[in-house]
Amino acid sequence: MHLSSRPRSAGAGLEVPAVTAPANPGRTLPGNRGAAVPRDVASRIAALREAIAGHDHRYYVLDDPAVPDHEYDTLMRELEGLEAERPDLVTADSPTQRVGATPAASFAEVVHRVPMLSLANAFDDDDVRAFDRRIRERLSEGEGGKAFTVEYTGEAKIDGVAISLVYEHGRLVRGATRGDGARGEDVTANVRTIKAIPLRLLGGAGPAWLEVRGEIFMPRAGFERMNEAQRARGGRTYVNPRNAAAGALRQLDSAVTATRPLRMYCHGVGLASDDAALPHRHSDVLDALAGWGLPISPHTRVLAGVEACLAYHADLGRRRDSLGYDIDGVVFKLNDLRAREIVGQVSRAPRWAVACKYPAQEALTRLVGIDVQVGRTGILTPVARLDPVVVGGATVTNATLHNQDEIDRKDVRVGDTVWVRRAGDVIPEVIRVVPERRPETAERFRLPGRCPVCGSEAVRAEGEVAVRCTGGLVCPAQRKQAIRHFASRRALDVEGLGEKLVDQLVERAMVSTVADVFGLGEEALAGLDRMGEKSARNLVESIDRARRTTLDRFLYALGIR
Repeated sequence: MHLSSRPRSAGAGLEVPAVTAPANPGRTLPGNRGAAVPRDVASRIAALREAIAGHDHRYYVLDDPAVPDHEYDTLMRELEGLEAERPDLVTADSPTQRVGATPAASFAEVVHRVPMLSLANAFDDDDVRAFDRRIRERLSEGEGGKAFTVEYTGEAKIDGVAISLVYEHGRLVRGATRGDGARGEDVTANVRTIKAIPLRLLGGAGPAWLEVRGEIFMPRAGFERMNEAQRARGGRTYVNPRNAAAGALRQLDSAVTATRPLRMYCHGVGLASDDAALPHRHSDVLDALAGWGLPISPHTRVLAGVEACLAYHADLGRRRDSLGYDIDGVVFKLNDLRAREIVGQVSRAPRWAVACKYPAQEALTRLVGIDVQVGRTGILTPVARLDPVVVGGATVTNATLHNQDEIDRKDVRVGDTVWVRRAGDVIPEVIRVVPERRPETAERFRLPGRCPVCGSEAVRAEGEVAVRCTGGLVCPAQRKQAIRHFASRRALDVEGLGEKLVDQLVERAMVSTVADVFGLGEEALAGLDRMGEKSARNLVESIDRARRTTLDRFLYALGIR
């Protein structure tokens, strides 16, 4: 994220979602599902402040968030709306008047010479256009109505941990977390272990004083390797790369940090001495930082006008899952630094920048049941049935639980409230439970000792995590999967032989093995559901073409274990 390690939003009048006391697991916060909504505005504001403060503590201090960002945003938007209606109730300790949480007591405190502000959020194209309109209006006033082209930069909003780096005469002398925006934690010893961060700037002595700001993050591949190693040692595993990066950066032993696969991208300058001679365009400042050897995101672009911003947001969204690290949006900034002074800022966020979010890739929902699917090689896979929830822009009702070992490790039970993650076309998965929301009726789950489809014995071979049905092709589920695999694009590529048709062929006993596919005729196929004469003829022709294939495709199509 840019300028902030926690997203914020503006708005009002939304119902508070279910939330749980982050700082004290097991204690229900005001505003939870089932609690009566106070009629008195002052009481409601107090309840929201308590809830948000608890979530901030879990998110920033404990690195263990209890709710996804969109639920947190909903709480903040309602509080902002109520305070806008009743400004006489606004207090200095309200979460709307600050941009983070207090630093951990285990680190020395650092006072930021220039506050590390939060960002306003945009959630759709209309919000971005409104941001652009406000920029134009303010610059028109400052320029006496003079016509001009507004130029922005577009930057990936990395889901990591905000960091401030101070260089004196080219040497790294301090690394500090954002903290509450005014005061952060001194993590210099840990920052020095991150190989992506230069201990000395390139090109000579460098300016007398330079504060660089950026985002420390953990690439997905490194995150998976680290979690696997932790799991093998019986150590703590992390929910997502952002939490893993936060935990690594705030280790008291910097030797532990050195073992973590952390990266960093710079996204701006907080303050610099006059001899830095920085240019007046933000994009040029980033080029200057790159010239000093500081890492800069390769996805930053200069954008002329709001339509270019929207196109950039859409394009990066399409490529989001291929970046190798998590982003949760795009940040648009006014490129001209002198124009930023005209536009100004509010107490907690600059007016010249906005974070345009993507649909959340993680969400909370309730696990209502667990079904068992039987795969092509007989593996029994537990599948979670969920209350419908939108994750990554799609409605998710099912998620994989992988195997019995994963269910036991995560302690997943029917009735639990669970975190679900979905990234791109990856199958949604349950990544952890929320123990403090577990009902007394929650039930443990064990894979059955017999195949739920054919009744054959289900066994777990020594050294394997998989439980398999021993029925082989006697099992209708394995038979269907084997035929689907045989006809798939990477195998014999039998066009038209899809899932629904294979189900009918097996259920009507028209095929028992993959060899039977080549005996199918037009007349028999035409009698199946949703199959006319033309469709049947096309399928028979596709089957005939599949007779002529390559050895490697044929071996793959057989699917031999």
